Amino acid sequence: MSNPPAKNFTVELLQMDVPAEATPVVFGWSERAKWLLSSPNPPPAWQELYISMKETLFPRAKAKELTRTNRCFLFLQNLFPILKWAKNYKATKFKNDFMAGLTLASLCIPQSIGYANLAKLDPQYGLYTSVVPPLIYALMGSSREIAIGPVAVVSLLLSATISKVVDPSTDPTAYRRMVFTVTFFTGIFQALFGLFRLGFLVDFLSHAAIVGFMGGAAIVIGLQQLKGLLGIKNLSSHTDVVSVVQSVVKALRQEWYPTNFVLGCSFLIFILSTRFIGKRNRKFFWLPAIAPLFSVILSTLIVYLTKAEKHGVKIVKHFKGGINPSSLHQLNFGGEHLGESAKIGLICALIALTEAIAVGRSFATVKGYHLDGDKEMAAMGFMNVIGSFTSCYAATGSFSRTAVNFSAGCETAVSNIVMSITVLISLLLFTRLLYYTPLAILASIILSALPGLIDLNEAYNIWKVDKLDFLVCLGAFSGVLFGSVEIGLLVAIGISFSKIILNSIMPRVEEIGKIQGADNVFCNLVQYPMATKIPGILIVRINSGTFCFANADSIRERIMKLVKEENGTEKDTKRGLRVLILDMTNVMNIDTSAIHALEELHRDLISRGIDMAVTNPKWQVITKMKASKFVDKIGDGWIFLSVGDAVDASILLKSNALNNC
Repeated sequence: MSNPPAKNFTVELLQMDVPAEATPVVFGWSERAKWLLSSPNPPPAWQELYISMKETLFPRAKAKELTRTNRCFLFLQNLFPILKWAKNYKATKFKNDFMAGLTLASLCIPQSIGYANLAKLDPQYGLYTSVVPPLIYALMGSSREIAIGPVAVVSLLLSATISKVVDPSTDPTAYRRMVFTVTFFTGIFQALFGLFRLGFLVDFLSHAAIVGFMGGAAIVIGLQQLKGLLGIKNLSSHTDVVSVVQSVVKALRQEWYPTNFVLGCSFLIFILSTRFIGKRNRKFFWLPAIAPLFSVILSTLIVYLTKAEKHGVKIVKHFKGGINPSSLHQLNFGGEHLGESAKIGLICALIALTEAIAVGRSFATVKGYHLDGDKEMAAMGFMNVIGSFTSCYAATGSFSRTAVNFSAGCETAVSNIVMSITVLISLLLFTRLLYYTPLAILASIILSALPGLIDLNEAYNIWKVDKLDFLVCLGAFSGVLFGSVEIGLLVAIGISFSKIILNSIMPRVEEIGKIQGADNVFCNLVQYPMATKIPGILIVRINSGTFCFANADSIRERIMKLVKEENGTEKDTKRGLRVLILDMTNVMNIDTSAIHALEELHRDLISRGIDMAVTNPKWQVITKMKASKFVDKIGDGWIFLSVGDAVDASILLKSNALNNC
């Protein structure tokens, strides 16, 4: 074992005739090392889980200051944020929320009908999904702007995945039951993610993967709308672009009705024109919001007056109104498709959460408040669980409707309540009037919402910043477009995992030097050419969050390569390298393979007459080093709190060694 420099500082200072006033600094190094070595063990995993759950349910507060009644009220406030801000809610805010809610409903009603058609459900289920989930979210959610309801991507995901298990054309009842069961599992997974703070699972769908997935899904959704836009009777059940195009070409050779195409394209141009006007002039923000509803009303009136349904125009026909019926008895937990339902529910939970949290946080940033992702997950989860009991399918935050809600001047989640009540009134009073609504109009409404899902500028930015991230984006896009929704997700997650593994097994080990004129600032010698080496000392930083079996040997070999380059191949040199300082600031965790690699590295260095110091090991790292007796093997005097402490101690030790020579 090497002599620990921290224990010999006082003797060395006396030998070097250092002034007495410098002595307290020496003890400062020693004391800081003791702080590090005497730190308590970190809490066990079960305790961290308990604390995270407690923080999710209760806000940070001093427990001693809370009575039992206060704790109960605090719990309710945390579970239902509406109890916090409702106390200060004013009439002026309600006026803004009321107008925003009505504007939101005018866009939500036609979109919900179209998205239900995309999900291969009857149109009323889209409206049901715009009634109950927004009400639950208004009570439990913390975003002021987000608009809840059915969205295109989740609707496509449900139809694409469930149709492979149950055919909606042959057994619509079984298909509908599975949709509700999948929605229940979606809510359960989302609630668990929020309660146990498992939001990091959503992060496996990286930003690049979401950009590619959304772009591919938008094109697939657009192709699916050709059935309604062209009046085609049968379209391929497969979602890949090749199958859909082949199916459309085959259908066009047979009987189809151009009137549907003319009607749909006319209103599509009208809707896109109003959106262009709304973007150019903020005063007309309401124009693109009411354009879809106006299109539905006008087209329905045209079809009714001209009897266009007798001339080949496809219409909605069946439309059941009324309040949401209970679907509790339709949930299927004992059938043969239970495993498939849970799997699809997990995928839907991840996609829906990713979209909702991204939308909520972007608008929260504009308004200047923080959005708690874990609480949002829990709110989304309870919203979908209750929705599955009331004939709703998976709902989440819609970007297009949230943008309309924001532009309309919403103040709180009351706008969701107003929208929900408006949709409910429509279900009770006006559904019969929608019997003659042409399917081509619903297709044009969905098509008008798709350009917002394709973000070419962001894809280009990803290409400029990180080529491997762009590969993830391209993989997700191609997988959805030429395979299926599941394949696109699997490709994106697979490439993302490969990127993580690649970064783990090929960590960067960099040599750092001191910036002259700065106090204890050490930087990469390549990145900062003004940094200088310290003679006789090699400082190496490990740039990997995890030091483990996957990269332990690679890190040890790279460090030894730097040592050989610095000191040559001789095992002992009096004027060469004397100390290797290993900076572990970036290492968050370590395993037994890494500790074994460090022991081998220490033995190699000692055989060359080089001492090894370890600086700034994190809590988990130093705990495992002490438990494995690694600290005892290198000497507790070679563990330092900072690189600066290690350098000062090494210079002192080197000076002492030269004096002895």
